[in-house]
Amino acid sequence: MSEPINHGEEPTGPVIRDKRRLDPATGEVRDGAAAETAAPAPAQPVADENPSLDGILADLDAAQSSAAERLADLQRVQAEFVNYKRRVERDREQSAVLATAGLLESLLPVLDDVHLARQHGDLEGGPFAAIAEKLEKTLERYGLSRYGEPGEPFDPAVHEALMHTEAELPEGTEVTTVVQVLQPGYRLGERVLRAARVAVADPA
Repeated sequence: MSEPINHGEEPTGPVIRDKRRLDPATGEVRDGAAAETAAPAPAQPVADENPSLDGILADLDAAQSSAAERLADLQRVQAEFVNYKRRVERDREQSAVLATAGLLESLLPVLDDVHLARQHGDLEGGPFAAIAEKLEKTLERYGLSRYGEPGEPFDPAVHEALMHTEAELPEGTEVTTVVQVLQPGYRLGERVLRAARVAVADPA
């Protein structure tokens, strides 16, 4: 006797599901496995590409610090250059003064002869007087000046005392005084080329 057919009801007993990726009959990939294989990987979280405010401030501080260091370096180099330029200019001026002083010192014996000739009246008129005057005027333009006159207070910085004598000095004189100029002194600006050689006397 046959059992009645149970229409519309779930079969009873164990249910076996074949989860193999390949169909054993055809060897092809089953649709479910292919879909599973082709399924895209889960999306990874995207990092925030916008930098934070703290990062921006840190970069700004670093840039400002670097700019300050570069500015300090530039200012130091500029100061060194200015000092170097001043030193070069000062050395150039000193070299020019020394060269001029050397030339004028070599001419002092000539000027001494001119001065003595004038004192003895040998330059009264004549072409030599005009030449001597031109020479002195030319040297004056370079800053050369003659000094030393009787009656000046004796100053060892600009006078060289060759004689110490007794002489009548003006009333009220309280310091050692030049009474005779044996050889005039010469200056180049404020620089003494040769001290005036003099005779001096002390006050009574």
